[in-house]
Amino acid sequence: MDPLYRPQGVEQRWQQIWEEEGLYAADPDAPGDTFVVMHPPPNISGSLTIGHCLQLSLEDTLVRWHRMRGFNTLFQPGYDHAGISTWAAIGRTLAQEGRSQRDLGRDGFDAYVQEWLERYGGTIMSQFRRLGASLDYRRTRFTMDERYYSAVMRWFVHLYERGWIYRASRIVNWCPRDRTALSDLEVEHEDEDDTLSYVRYPLADGSGHVTIATVRPATILADVAIAVHPGDERYRDLVGKEVVVPFVERRVPVIADERVEREFGTGALKVTPGHDPTDFEIGRDHGLPELAVIGPHGLMNDAAGELAGLTQEEAGLRVLEWAAERGLLEKRENYRHSVGHCQRCHTRVEPLVMPQWWVAMDELAAPAIAAVKEGRVRFTPERFARVYLDWMENIRPWCISRQIWWGHRIPVWCCPDGHLTVAESEPQACAECGSAGLRQEEDVLDTWFSSALYPFATLGWPEETPELARYYPGSVLTTARDIIFLWVARMIFSGLELIGEEPFADALIHSTLLNPDGRRMSRTLGTGIDPEEALEPYGADATRYGLLKVTSSQDPRFSFGTIEEGRKLANKLWNASRLLLMAGAVAPEARPSSIEERWILARIDATRAELDADLAGFDFAHGVERLYHVTFDDFCDWYLESIKPRLDEEDVRATAFAALEQLLKLLHPVMPHVTEEIWTNLPSRETRLIVAPWPDPQPAFAADLHALDEAQTAARIYRRSGVRIEIGGDSLRIFEAVVRPTGDGQGDVEAERGRLRKEVERSERMLANEKFVANAAPDVVEGEREKLEQYRAELDALGN
Repeated sequence: MDPLYRPQGVEQRWQQIWEEEGLYAADPDAPGDTFVVMHPPPNISGSLTIGHCLQLSLEDTLVRWHRMRGFNTLFQPGYDHAGISTWAAIGRTLAQEGRSQRDLGRDGFDAYVQEWLERYGGTIMSQFRRLGASLDYRRTRFTMDERYYSAVMRWFVHLYERGWIYRASRIVNWCPRDRTALSDLEVEHEDEDDTLSYVRYPLADGSGHVTIATVRPATILADVAIAVHPGDERYRDLVGKEVVVPFVERRVPVIADERVEREFGTGALKVTPGHDPTDFEIGRDHGLPELAVIGPHGLMNDAAGELAGLTQEEAGLRVLEWAAERGLLEKRENYRHSVGHCQRCHTRVEPLVMPQWWVAMDELAAPAIAAVKEGRVRFTPERFARVYLDWMENIRPWCISRQIWWGHRIPVWCCPDGHLTVAESEPQACAECGSAGLRQEEDVLDTWFSSALYPFATLGWPEETPELARYYPGSVLTTARDIIFLWVARMIFSGLELIGEEPFADALIHSTLLNPDGRRMSRTLGTGIDPEEALEPYGADATRYGLLKVTSSQDPRFSFGTIEEGRKLANKLWNASRLLLMAGAVAPEARPSSIEERWILARIDATRAELDADLAGFDFAHGVERLYHVTFDDFCDWYLESIKPRLDEEDVRATAFAALEQLLKLLHPVMPHVTEEIWTNLPSRETRLIVAPWPDPQPAFAADLHALDEAQTAARIYRRSGVRIEIGGDSLRIFEAVVRPTGDGQGDVEAERGRLRKEVERSERMLANEKFVANAAPDVVEGEREKLEQYRAELDALGN
């Protein structure tokens, strides 16, 4: 072995070997229980982020652990076409050339996007390999490939025939820049400073006025009513009367509706169904007209009359000037409120009423709600089950049409007589009247409509393939909380509807990494961390370790400290392994003849049991912490230091190699490259570590699990205070071999006793505090109990 561990060269070599030897491959005909992990398909034109690195580290750890335990594993790779994201990215490229997507025409755009994807698409899978993600890359799918496209068409036709897809004019979130509808989940709300204008609406009978407050005076032109809360005594006598809308001088009714917020403004709401979601619902319930004075470009449209073509700000000022001239503008005041923006281009979203394609969700949602309530799909952490259920139980119709050209074109054709034909492939004639000259719907489907099928469309559905029979339903989905609604929920209800089973048993919602300043990571905002900043200097193994280490808390700050810890662990393991190999390689076999040899075998076996429980419960942070201590502290510091004088004995080396072999197996799922490299250098290798069997329990050495407690207690006391306690036999031998004491051992015993008594008192008070025990994190409470036990043991050792 090289005297220095060079992670980049080792990692690149093993990534190539594993893949070339087919060790990532899933085989539907192979025996064993299945374990299937679905990584959310990345954007075809995307690149690796720290979020990807965290998610892949979680997933790959689970996959490698199950693979070594004999499971028939599938780690499914794929790309999503990412409709609006890719559309917007192409638009940015074209803008540099002074063009837009629509300048190309639809056929020209189709040709351009293929060329664009050849330049910018597909690189992220090579970056996944860089991290050591053991996806079955042979099975890589794309949501726009021919077979997947067919599955999407089947899904649409199925829903249409069930009566759940329909076309209707409803209010949508409209992006004026990309000129397409967005779902509620694709809108980000940001607080903005604005101005609240108070405008009087005269009563039509001349008896007074009603004052409303608005931040969008341009929409006054589309007002069709004034609404007040039915319990608001201030306006009870006005319900049923009419007011005159300023500027347009239209007479509209005063209505009562419980959705009015009495505390906002004056408690009277201008109702503009064409430009506000709440107003739209009120308008539909009261049968009000839906006027629109803002067009798809965000400018005032022809219905705005003399204000047509103006920006909303310009139009609003004209309206307020008109009102002020007539004494109808009472006041204006600063106002901070939340405003929706397009998640991708950050343009302010316009609520507009327009015809779109919708999916009725009530019947689809009910089985998906039951799946979580009845425990067939489990969320980790559990609190996200409530997040999922709150959304699903209040779900609205799903707008599935998008006014862009990149995506799955809606499979609906219209004949000259206006009849609609819905089919999986292009029909030759109208299904209703038989006429030719059909024209296909221009819109494409929402990206999430197709990605909802990912768990089974990637396995060949709607065909009954061996992969579908073997690997569906899957086992675990890992994802961030921001796509619980966009993707997780939709996979669950689509799987139940089309296959009759949930697509996975566990939904693991991982932490969201913040940047070191505590801000959300964003390339656009310049707050992101380039993964190469970790991968290049530290290596993939250290990066994986460091990211897993921080998953114990939600939204931790990214730090290179834990990644540096991972690098130190890899180097320590490398050096320890090299020490044994230089002493003389022998076939691994546990032939312990000393207490420290039996102890390390017991410690490794105990760690195996704890690690099995950690990984089964998705507790990666505690798992890697255990691996660190059993490697760095137990194996390298206590065990190797104590056996160094006897490394010339073959039995000692055979036992050491047996212990190292077991340790490498435990470390492999987290740090695959360095462990595989060391494994290959050990004698008597019959298989790659990636497919080596997971360690079996070794109860024969369990009785010696605490055999070094006395020596370790003595070491802690001596290193801290210089005090030597009385020990003998093996404990003394091991203490001197590991600690190598140099002082006379005459430290201040009374001072150390006093310090320990204070620690015991402090710890006892904390654990007697019911609020602390009830409210602190369980691992914090358990940690305090362990510290108390240690303080008492040290105090006893000092002769308390």
